[in-house]
Amino acid sequence: MKRKVPVVITFIVGAVLILSVFFPPAERMGEDFSIFFDIIAVFAFFLGGGNLIRIHGAKIYGKKKDWGFSVVTLLGFCFMLVAGLFKLWNPGGIAADVAASGSLFQLMYDWIFNPLGATMYALLAFYVASASYRAFRAKNVDATILLIAAFIILLGRTPLGMYATGWIPDSFSILQIPNLAIWIMISPNLAGQRAIMIGIALGVVSMSLRLILGVERTYLGVDNE
Repeated sequence: MKRKVPVVITFIVGAVLILSVFFPPAERMGEDFSIFFDIIAVFAFFLGGGNLIRIHGAKIYGKKKDWGFSVVTLLGFCFMLVAGLFKLWNPGGIAADVAASGSLFQLMYDWIFNPLGATMYALLAFYVASASYRAFRAKNVDATILLIAAFIILLGRTPLGMYATGWIPDSFSILQIPNLAIWIMISPNLAGQRAIMIGIALGVVSMSLRLILGVERTYLGVDNE
């Protein structure tokens, strides 16, 4: 019974949300279910925060490897939580928006979180360059096509591409590297992106039907029934 009830609830909610898209009379019910989802998501934040404290607290208590990073993580988590809950330095008081200009929460976001995010992306650029070097080696026909397309797009984003092919007449402007780079981005690249999105959509539909019909029950844990 404890497994049948969640499966029935999943079926009802999934069926209502699907019907709310195609049948206007069920639209209001779908909106209500979406609000219930937001309420449940709030409890998920408490679960996630408690799990964060539990894992890093155990790491600090046992002084495991790199436990100092766990200290920084918990201090940052608690500091931002307090700044957001009590809206410290918020010019509008406790009833104002948590991200109001001048509030401690927003200041910490602008002065610490944003620079850290920019630093992380800057570091990732070196890994991307290394991965691109390995991927663009012309080992076969597919890799050669990828290498040529990437080289054209890179040149098309720099003045060198215009200078190198600026002599080509306008009647053959498609052969100019900047125009060729634009064509690659809006034709083959866009077609590939749409094919990937269609594949992802089909996968989502398939998994959603498995969940609604009760075929997929991994969200219930190990199913021995």
